[in-house]
Amino acid sequence: MAEAISPIIRQVTIENKDIGSLSIDYHLEEVEDCLIYDRHGVSFPFKKLYRDRKSVIIFVRNFLCYSCKEYVEDLSKIPKEALEDAAIRLVVIGQAAHHHIEPFCLLTGYPYEIYVDPERIIYQKLGMKREEKCTDSAQPSPHVKSGVFMGQVKSIWRAMTSPAFDFQGDLHQQGGAIIAGPGSRVHFSHSDMNRLDHMPINWLLQLAGVQQTLDFSDKPTIIHV
Repeated sequence: MAEAISPIIRQVTIENKDIGSLSIDYHLEEVEDCLIYDRHGVSFPFKKLYRDRKSVIIFVRNFLCYSCKEYVEDLSKIPKEALEDAAIRLVVIGQAAHHHIEPFCLLTGYPYEIYVDPERIIYQKLGMKREEKCTDSAQPSPHVKSGVFMGQVKSIWRAMTSPAFDFQGDLHQQGGAIIAGPGSRVHFSHSDMNRLDHMPINWLLQLAGVQQTLDFSDKPTIIHV
């Protein structure tokens, strides 16, 4: 039997309201040399994402997941200047084959960096959960507009109409988010319990040092704080 992979970071739940003071002394040595792939299938080590500057790295469940699609649609609304002013990098990681990246970006309008970990090695080593937990008490995500039934219908339809019919990853794999760098320090981590348990984008941005709050209810309006 294959040896079980031990998580190297722990969950930091969003119930902790004092988000401005979260600082976690974790290190990423066990995953820094794991390979990720760009839209052309070119690989490079994971550590390149955070080695030189602070990065917000979001792991999505899979590219067909309706809640992930709508979450990434809201990520696409973040103004480039907000990231540049805070000197942070925004990255999405999926678990599909690399040829699914381009269609997903076209679908969501996502303009920033996106890569894949098709074997889910980084997902596993970071301790991201498999199977959904606490679904009965799940709170609606501020970034998910579709209901569960219609969302699942949309996901199935997209799978059926995809040029390469597949489910674009493990449907049971959950995602999460980390803020890391520069170097190998993790400042914050969140592991999704279910498809609606995304870390609110404004919280992530504030933790990373963005001095603006965005309104995702319609068009992004910058509220200076």
